[in-house]
Amino acid sequence: MAFNFNIFSPNTHLRPKLACEITPEGVIAARRAETDQVSMSFASLPHGVLTPGLKTPNVVDQARVVAALNKALDDISARERQLTVVVPDAAVRVLILDFDTLPSKRQDILPILRFRLRKLVPFEVDDAAVSYQIMSQQEEQTRALVTVMPAAVLAEYESTVRAAGYEPGAVLPSTLASLASLTSTDPSLVVNRNGLSVTTAITRADDLLLHRTLELPVSEDSHQEELAQTVSVAMAYFEDTLQTTPKSIYYVGPGGAAEFIRTLGDNESDRSWIRDLVLPPATGASSAIPNGLVAGVTGALATA
Repeated sequence: MAFNFNIFSPNTHLRPKLACEITPEGVIAARRAETDQVSMSFASLPHGVLTPGLKTPNVVDQARVVAALNKALDDISARERQLTVVVPDAAVRVLILDFDTLPSKRQDILPILRFRLRKLVPFEVDDAAVSYQIMSQQEEQTRALVTVMPAAVLAEYESTVRAAGYEPGAVLPSTLASLASLTSTDPSLVVNRNGLSVTTAITRADDLLLHRTLELPVSEDSHQEELAQTVSVAMAYFEDTLQTTPKSIYYVGPGGAAEFIRTLGDNESDRSWIRDLVLPPATGASSAIPNGLVAGVTGALATA
């Protein structure tokens, strides 16, 4: 898989070999050694400490998040001070936009993107962090992956990492980071549940065809119906676009694929085609890591 998203990072080719993902469940840290062996650790967070969204505060209790960051990173003996930070999808907006053409220079492209984004996102974009990558370019059409994050929200995550004694070398949304851990080049459907949001993404080789994030209702009683509807819509888009059905649904999120299947209410015979995108490591983990939570840091390190 050739995904190497250049999101909020001026030096992607120098991306740190240290990563952490901050989720409502806790902090997952991972470090790649010179031998390419990966160490991982997890530090849990109490409910309500992190409430991802497009408005501040996301980090409701910074002291607790800083403590979790320090614990997870200390457990893997992190010596580097710079790391890739993976943040919840709900704190970012990711769009796939079509243009007739775009200028060749980055400084000429960003004003065009900001102008377009003003009509597409519910927050101020003039001072927001905006990053883009050209996904495909033809004579009469250019498709760009555009990622935008409110300035105050990005500053909140960065300041929390700095309060823990580290420097954010790159910031990646959870699903885009996770996609870099895909090993199959077949068309794939990925479902990422993170807090009270769920993202569906469809890939084909190194192309991203769909990235859609929806907020879940606060009441857990409604989650089953909403999740089932989200998956159904993504599958219909997959079939319409690719004229085939997905061989597998890859899941990222708390509880792993088994818990996701139970949430959907699927029966036993349906389980074989819903699987974890990345399983927790059998070795190299300094603490018990919950199922479903390691795809983001795995993908972040895959691009390091």
